[in-house]
Order: sequence, then structure tokens, then C-alpha cells
Amino acid sequence: MRYEILCPLRVVDGSSITSLSARKIEVLLAALLVRTDETVSSEDLIKEIWGNRAPRQALAALHVYVSQLRKFLRRPGRTDSPIVTARGGYALRLGSDELDFRVFQDLVRLGGDAQRAGCVQEACEAYEEGLGLWHGPVLEDLRDGAIVNGFVCWAEQARLDCVERFVETGLELGRHREFVSYLYARIEELPLHEAFYRQLMLALHRSGCRADALGVYQSARTVLSEELGLEPSTALKRLHHAILVDAPELEVV
Repeated sequence: MRYEILCPLRVVDGSSITSLSARKIEVLLAALLVRTDETVSSEDLIKEIWGNRAPRQALAALHVYVSQLRKFLRRPGRTDSPIVTARGGYALRLGSDELDFRVFQDLVRLGGDAQRAGCVQEACEAYEEGLGLWHGPVLEDLRDGAIVNGFVCWAEQARLDCVERFVETGLELGRHREFVSYLYARIEELPLHEAFYRQLMLALHRSGCRADALGVYQSARTVLSEELGLEPSTALKRLHHAILVDAPELEVV
């Protein structure tokens, strides 16, 4: 069985894909998955589900939701439940099951190890495989509580870091033209993220599109000025100058 949280929450079991229709139980599962193999206190779960509007019988209702969640996760031939009662709360034990975010983390670590060892192709493939696990907004509509919302912010940063590494290794492999449209899309998604402008400028320059690369710098400068009142970073300015003078160090070694 595989839990997927890098998208709207769902559970995959072979060819079967299921999701919960009751939002409060869905929030409960999301919170337990975010804290996989850790005990989450009943108090924290109540806050996650109801916020500051918990009913008087919230603890009793939580017990009912846990029971319903156990029933939802029950599988033929499996006697134990992944949801266990712990002191003061509950925990979801992953066991032999899979959680897509943990797979993503493993792939990023694999990519990092390969990159440090100089195995750029292997690193690029690992990063690309990791990014392929993302299928839409992370835990969409379940972000009201501190546990899930905190995870989403952290996970999105992890994805962003992986995207940068994927592009970095791709450019190192000479895939400049291939990454041009990809980077334009990333800038459309995150117009204030300078790293993508830098990578796009480099990809365009190496693709023989020097004027376009310089145009991207001007676009970055305009966006940063209008949105934040800032000038481009020193790194972006240096790249702009290097492209202007056609510095040889910008070419792939």
C-alpha cells in the first residue's frame, strides 16, 4: 500500500486508488502521515481538525474518527492496523507500506550522493524521478492546521531545491535547449525566484540565444524592482556581465 501526499491525499493499493470523502477524517490521516512513525497527541489532532472551534465532545469524536480511519485502511489478509494507540495520542506506523514523500527524500539523497561523486547523469535521473512523484497541490484543501500547513511549506521548499538541482545537473549534461521551456514555465510559476532566471539565462546563452538571455535579465530586473523594490543579486549581475562579454567559462566543460 502506498500513501500519496504530494498531491490531494489518496491511498494506492495495487491498481486501486481510494480517497476519503469525510474531510475531518481526511485531515486526521494527513496529520498522522505528516508525522509518520511519531506519536501525535490527541490535543494536537483536535486542534488540527477543529482549530479553535472544537466541540465539547471533541475527544470522543476523535476516537470515532480514528475507528473509521482504521476501517478505511483495513486490507484483506492484514490483521494489524497501521494506526496505533500510543500514550496520549495516535501514530501511523508505515511498516512495509510506502509514503511518496519519503520516496522523494530518498531519491533526493541518492541524487545528492551521485552528484558529489561526479555521477551527474545518475544524479539528474534521481532528481527527475523524485519530481515525477508530485501530482498537483500538496494536501489540497487540508492546510488549515499547523501540522499540515507546516509540512506543506517545508515540502514545497524541498521540491524547489530539487528542481534547482535537476536543472543544474541537466545543464551540466548539455541539455540546454531542453530546459529552456521548462525554466520559462518555472518562472511563470515563481516569478520572484532568482535562481530560475539565472539558470534560464545560462541555458539560452549556451543554446546560442544570447539576446534572449540578456532579455531574461531585464525581465528579472523589472519584476524584482516592481514587486520587491530590489535590484538583481550580485550573482545574477555577474552572469549578465559574463554573457555581455561572452565569457568562455560559461560554456560546458
